[in-house]
Amino acid sequence: MPFVTVGRENSGAIRIHYEDQGSGAPVVLIHGYPLSGQSWEKQAMALLAAGRRVIAYDRRGFGASSQPSVGYDYDTFAGDLNVLLNELDLHDVALAGFGMGTGEVARYLAAYGSRRVSGAAMIAPVLPFLLKTGDNPHGIDRGVFEEIMADIIADRPAAMKTLLDRFYNIDVLGGSRVSDQAWQSSFYAAIGAAPAAALACVPACMEDFRGDLARIDVPVLVLQGDQDRILPPEATGNRLPPLLRNSRYIRIAGGPHAITWTHADEVNQALLEFIRRRRQH
Repeated sequence: MPFVTVGRENSGAIRIHYEDQGSGAPVVLIHGYPLSGQSWEKQAMALLAAGRRVIAYDRRGFGASSQPSVGYDYDTFAGDLNVLLNELDLHDVALAGFGMGTGEVARYLAAYGSRRVSGAAMIAPVLPFLLKTGDNPHGIDRGVFEEIMADIIADRPAAMKTLLDRFYNIDVLGGSRVSDQAWQSSFYAAIGAAPAAALACVPACMEDFRGDLARIDVPVLVLQGDQDRILPPEATGNRLPPLLRNSRYIRIAGGPHAITWTHADEVNQALLEFIRRRRQH
Protein backbone atom coordinates (compact mmCIF):
# COMPACT_ATOMS: atom_id res chain seq x y z
CA MET A 1 0.00 0.00 0.00
CA PRO A 2 1.87 3.12 -1.21
CA PHE A 3 2.02 6.37 0.74
CA VAL A 4 3.71 9.77 0.52
CA THR A 5 4.57 11.76 3.63
CA VAL A 6 3.19 15.31 3.55
CA GLY A 7 3.94 16.53 7.08
CA ARG A 8 3.94 15.70 10.76
CA GLU A 9 1.72 16.16 13.77
CA ASN A 10 3.55 15.74 17.07
CA SER A 11 5.32 12.36 16.95
CA GLY A 12 3.54 10.99 13.89
CA ALA A 13 4.01 11.39 10.15
CA ILE A 14 1.03 12.58 8.10
CA ARG A 15 0.84 10.20 5.16
CA ILE A 16 -1.35 10.23 2.08
CA HIS A 17 -2.40 6.88 0.66
CA TYR A 18 -2.67 6.49 -3.10
CA GLU A 19 -3.18 3.82 -5.75
CA ASP A 20 -1.09 4.01 -8.93
CA GLN A 21 -2.34 1.71 -11.69
CA GLY A 22 -2.03 1.28 -15.42
CA SER A 23 0.18 3.04 -17.92
CA GLY A 24 -0.05 5.87 -20.42
CA ALA A 25 -0.92 9.51 -19.81
CA PRO A 26 -1.66 10.00 -16.09
CA VAL A 27 -5.04 10.94 -14.66
CA VAL A 28 -5.10 11.98 -10.99
CA LEU A 29 -8.46 11.55 -9.25
CA ILE A 30 -9.36 13.68 -6.20
CA HIS A 31 -12.40 12.47 -4.29
CA GLY A 32 -15.29 14.33 -2.73
CA TYR A 33 -16.55 14.69 0.81
CA PRO A 34 -17.05 12.47 2.80
CA LEU A 35 -15.67 9.55 0.77
CA SER A 36 -12.27 8.23 -0.32
CA GLY A 37 -10.35 7.48 -3.49
CA GLN A 38 -12.31 4.24 -3.85
CA SER A 39 -15.37 6.30 -4.78
CA TRP A 40 -13.81 6.72 -8.26
CA GLU A 41 -14.28 3.00 -8.98
CA LYS A 42 -16.40 3.40 -12.10
CA GLN A 43 -14.15 6.10 -13.59
CA ALA A 44 -10.91 4.27 -12.72
CA MET A 45 -12.04 1.11 -14.51
CA ALA A 46 -13.04 3.06 -17.62
CA LEU A 47 -9.79 5.02 -17.67
CA LEU A 48 -7.67 1.90 -17.24
CA ALA A 49 -9.58 0.21 -20.06
CA ALA A 50 -8.82 3.24 -22.23
CA GLY A 51 -5.08 2.87 -21.61
CA ARG A 52 -4.54 5.58 -19.00
CA ARG A 53 -2.40 5.57 -15.90
CA VAL A 54 -4.75 6.20 -12.98
CA ILE A 55 -3.67 7.65 -9.63
CA ALA A 56 -6.40 7.94 -6.99
CA TYR A 57 -5.54 9.13 -3.50
CA ASP A 58 -7.26 9.62 -0.16
CA ARG A 59 -7.37 13.16 1.18
CA ARG A 60 -5.83 13.54 4.64
CA GLY A 61 -8.38 12.43 7.21
CA PHE A 62 -10.15 10.04 4.83
CA GLY A 63 -9.74 6.51 3.55
CA ALA A 64 -6.41 4.90 4.39
CA SER A 65 -4.56 8.22 4.78
CA SER A 66 -3.46 9.58 8.14
CA GLN A 67 -6.09 11.22 10.34
CA PRO A 68 -4.42 14.29 11.84
CA SER A 69 -6.32 16.97 13.73
CA VAL A 70 -4.87 19.73 11.53
CA GLY A 71 -4.54 20.77 7.90
CA TYR A 72 -8.13 20.80 6.69
CA ASP A 73 -7.91 23.86 4.49
CA TYR A 74 -7.35 24.18 0.77
CA ASP A 75 -3.84 25.59 0.94
CA THR A 76 -2.82 22.45 2.80
CA PHE A 77 -4.86 20.15 0.57
CA ALA A 78 -3.22 21.65 -2.52
CA GLY A 79 0.17 21.27 -0.85
CA ASP A 80 -0.55 17.59 -0.25
CA LEU A 81 -1.43 17.16 -3.93
CA ASN A 82 1.75 18.96 -4.91
CA VAL A 83 3.83 16.55 -2.82
CA LEU A 84 2.16 13.59 -4.53
CA LEU A 85 2.71 14.94 -8.05
CA ASN A 86 6.34 15.77 -7.26
CA GLU A 87 7.02 12.45 -5.56
CA LEU A 88 5.69 10.53 -8.56
CA ASP A 89 7.24 13.09 -10.95
CA LEU A 90 4.09 13.24 -13.05
CA HIS A 91 3.79 15.31 -16.21
CA ASP A 92 1.04 15.93 -18.76
CA VAL A 93 -1.49 15.17 -16.02
CA ALA A 94 -5.25 15.37 -16.31
CA LEU A 95 -6.53 16.39 -12.88
CA ALA A 96 -10.08 15.30 -12.08
CA GLY A 97 -11.84 16.47 -8.95
CA PHE A 98 -15.28 15.56 -7.66
CA GLY A 99 -17.24 17.78 -5.26
CA MET A 100 -14.84 18.99 -2.61
CA GLY A 101 -11.98 17.69 -4.78
CA THR A 102 -12.61 20.41 -7.35
CA GLY A 103 -11.26 22.85 -4.77
CA GLU A 104 -7.90 21.07 -4.79
CA VAL A 105 -7.84 21.28 -8.57
CA ALA A 106 -8.41 25.04 -8.58
CA ARG A 107 -6.13 25.86 -5.65
CA TYR A 108 -3.31 23.64 -6.95
CA LEU A 109 -3.36 25.23 -10.41
CA ALA A 110 -3.49 28.73 -8.91
CA ALA A 111 -0.70 28.12 -6.40
CA TYR A 112 1.64 25.80 -8.31
CA GLY A 113 0.82 26.45 -11.96
CA SER A 114 0.26 24.08 -14.84
CA ARG A 115 3.81 22.84 -15.42
CA ARG A 116 2.69 19.29 -14.67
CA VAL A 117 -0.95 19.61 -15.78
CA SER A 118 -2.47 19.79 -19.25
CA GLY A 119 -6.17 19.70 -18.42
CA ALA A 120 -8.65 19.54 -15.56
CA ALA A 121 -12.10 18.09 -14.98
CA MET A 122 -14.39 19.51 -12.31
CA ILE A 123 -17.31 17.23 -11.49
CA ALA A 124 -20.14 18.49 -9.24
CA PRO A 125 -17.99 21.51 -8.32
CA VAL A 126 -17.73 23.28 -5.00
CA LEU A 127 -16.59 26.32 -7.00
CA PRO A 128 -16.60 29.28 -7.42
CA PHE A 129 -17.68 30.47 -3.93
CA LEU A 130 -20.35 28.75 -1.87
CA LEU A 131 -20.88 31.31 0.89
CA LYS A 132 -23.50 33.99 0.32
CA THR A 133 -21.97 37.44 0.86
CA GLY A 134 -22.62 40.98 -0.29
CA ASP A 135 -20.65 40.44 -3.48
CA ASN A 136 -21.76 36.81 -3.88
CA PRO A 137 -25.57 36.89 -3.77
CA HIS A 138 -25.94 33.49 -5.47
CA GLY A 139 -24.17 31.68 -2.64
CA ILE A 140 -25.62 29.69 0.24
CA ASP A 141 -26.50 31.20 3.62
CA ARG A 142 -23.91 30.71 6.35
CA GLY A 143 -26.62 29.25 8.57
CA VAL A 144 -26.83 26.18 6.31
CA PHE A 145 -23.17 25.39 6.96
CA GLU A 146 -23.51 26.09 10.66
CA GLU A 147 -26.45 23.69 10.89
CA ILE A 148 -24.46 20.94 9.13
CA MET A 149 -21.57 21.44 11.55
CA ALA A 150 -23.91 21.34 14.55
CA ASP A 151 -25.43 18.10 13.26
CA ILE A 152 -21.96 16.56 12.83
CA ILE A 153 -20.98 17.52 16.37
CA ALA A 154 -24.26 16.16 17.80
CA ASP A 155 -24.37 12.84 15.92
CA ARG A 156 -21.88 12.36 13.11
CA PRO A 157 -23.24 9.01 11.80
CA ALA A 158 -26.77 10.43 11.61
CA ALA A 159 -25.48 13.56 9.86
CA MET A 160 -23.66 11.41 7.31
CA LYS A 161 -26.83 9.39 6.68
CA THR A 162 -28.77 12.58 5.94
CA LEU A 163 -26.00 13.88 3.70
CA LEU A 164 -25.70 10.68 1.68
CA ASP A 165 -29.44 10.47 1.10
CA ARG A 166 -29.18 13.90 -0.57
CA PHE A 167 -25.87 12.93 -2.19
CA TYR A 168 -27.66 10.24 -4.22
CA ASN A 169 -31.20 11.74 -4.28
CA ILE A 170 -32.13 8.44 -2.72
CA ASP A 171 -35.85 9.23 -2.68
CA VAL A 172 -35.83 9.35 -6.49
CA LEU A 173 -32.92 7.11 -7.54
CA GLY A 174 -32.73 4.56 -4.73
CA GLY A 175 -33.13 1.02 -6.04
CA SER A 176 -32.67 2.10 -9.66
CA ARG A 177 -29.43 4.04 -10.11
CA VAL A 178 -28.04 3.36 -6.64
CA SER A 179 -28.45 0.14 -4.67
CA ASP A 180 -28.74 -0.15 -0.92
CA GLN A 181 -25.32 -1.78 -0.94
CA ALA A 182 -23.67 1.07 -2.86
CA TRP A 183 -25.20 3.56 -0.42
CA GLN A 184 -23.93 1.47 2.50
CA SER A 185 -20.42 1.42 1.04
CA SER A 186 -20.43 5.21 0.96
CA PHE A 187 -21.74 5.32 4.52
CA TYR A 188 -18.91 3.08 5.75
CA ALA A 189 -16.39 5.37 4.05
CA ALA A 190 -18.03 8.44 5.58
CA ILE A 191 -18.07 7.21 9.16
CA GLY A 192 -14.53 5.86 8.76
CA ALA A 193 -13.22 9.38 8.21
CA ALA A 194 -11.56 11.28 11.03
CA PRO A 195 -14.11 13.19 13.12
CA ALA A 196 -11.86 16.25 12.89
CA ALA A 197 -11.85 15.98 9.10
CA ALA A 198 -15.61 15.51 8.86
CA LEU A 199 -16.16 18.72 10.79
CA ALA A 200 -13.35 20.93 9.50
CA CYS A 201 -14.02 20.23 5.82
CA VAL A 202 -17.39 22.01 6.08
CA PRO A 203 -15.97 25.51 6.70
CA ALA A 204 -13.17 24.73 4.23
CA CYS A 205 -15.84 24.50 1.53
CA MET A 206 -16.74 28.13 2.23
CA GLU A 207 -13.40 29.31 0.81
CA ASP A 208 -13.55 31.78 -2.09
CA PHE A 209 -12.05 30.29 -5.28
CA ARG A 210 -12.84 33.12 -7.67
CA GLY A 211 -9.27 34.36 -7.65
CA ASP A 212 -7.97 30.83 -8.22
CA LEU A 213 -10.20 30.31 -11.24
CA ALA A 214 -8.84 33.44 -12.90
CA ARG A 215 -5.34 31.92 -12.83
CA ILE A 216 -6.21 28.58 -14.47
CA ASP A 217 -4.66 28.39 -17.91
CA VAL A 218 -5.50 24.82 -18.97
CA PRO A 219 -8.71 23.50 -20.61
CA VAL A 220 -11.40 22.64 -18.07
CA LEU A 221 -14.34 20.24 -18.32
CA VAL A 222 -17.22 20.96 -15.93
CA LEU A 223 -19.81 18.22 -15.31
CA GLN A 224 -22.80 18.49 -13.01
CA GLY A 225 -26.16 16.87 -12.45
CA ASP A 226 -29.04 19.29 -12.84
CA GLN A 227 -30.65 17.83 -9.70
CA ASP A 228 -27.60 18.27 -7.45
CA ARG A 229 -29.00 18.93 -3.96
CA ILE A 230 -25.61 19.15 -2.24
CA LEU A 231 -24.01 21.82 -4.45
CA PRO A 232 -26.89 23.30 -6.47
CA PRO A 233 -25.87 24.25 -10.04
CA GLU A 234 -27.27 27.75 -9.56
CA ALA A 235 -24.60 28.38 -6.91
CA THR A 236 -21.82 26.39 -8.55
CA GLY A 237 -21.49 24.91 -12.04
CA ASN A 238 -23.75 27.37 -13.84
CA ARG A 239 -21.47 30.20 -12.73
CA LEU A 240 -18.16 28.69 -13.81
CA PRO A 241 -17.92 29.15 -17.61
CA PRO A 242 -17.57 32.97 -17.47
CA LEU A 243 -14.83 32.60 -14.83
CA LEU A 244 -12.67 30.19 -16.84
CA ARG A 245 -10.60 30.94 -19.92
CA ASN A 246 -11.23 27.67 -21.72
CA SER A 247 -14.06 25.48 -20.49
CA ARG A 248 -16.85 23.17 -21.54
CA TYR A 249 -19.88 22.74 -19.27
CA ILE A 250 -22.09 19.65 -19.50
CA ARG A 251 -25.22 19.31 -17.37
CA ILE A 252 -26.50 15.78 -16.86
CA ALA A 253 -30.30 15.55 -16.86
CA GLY A 254 -31.69 14.02 -13.69
CA GLY A 255 -28.25 13.75 -12.16
CA PRO A 256 -27.80 14.10 -8.39
CA HIS A 257 -24.57 15.18 -6.73
CA ALA A 258 -23.06 11.70 -7.06
CA ILE A 259 -23.14 11.49 -10.85
CA THR A 260 -19.83 9.61 -10.80
CA TRP A 261 -21.87 6.62 -9.61
CA THR A 262 -25.48 7.15 -10.69
CA HIS A 263 -24.64 8.46 -14.17
CA ALA A 264 -21.21 6.91 -14.61
CA ASP A 265 -21.66 6.15 -18.32
CA GLU A 266 -22.33 9.79 -19.15
CA VAL A 267 -19.50 10.99 -16.90
CA ASN A 268 -17.03 8.49 -18.31
CA GLN A 269 -17.90 9.29 -21.90
CA ALA A 270 -17.40 13.02 -21.34
CA LEU A 271 -14.22 12.51 -19.32
CA LEU A 272 -12.62 10.15 -21.84
CA GLU A 273 -13.53 12.42 -24.75
CA PHE A 274 -12.07 15.42 -22.93
CA ILE A 275 -8.82 13.57 -22.22
CA ARG A 276 -8.60 12.29 -25.80
CA ARG A 277 -9.03 15.76 -27.27
CA ARG A 278 -6.57 17.22 -24.80
CA ARG A 279 -3.99 14.68 -25.92
CA GLN A 280 -4.49 15.63 -29.57
CA HIS A 281 -3.62 19.30 -29.01
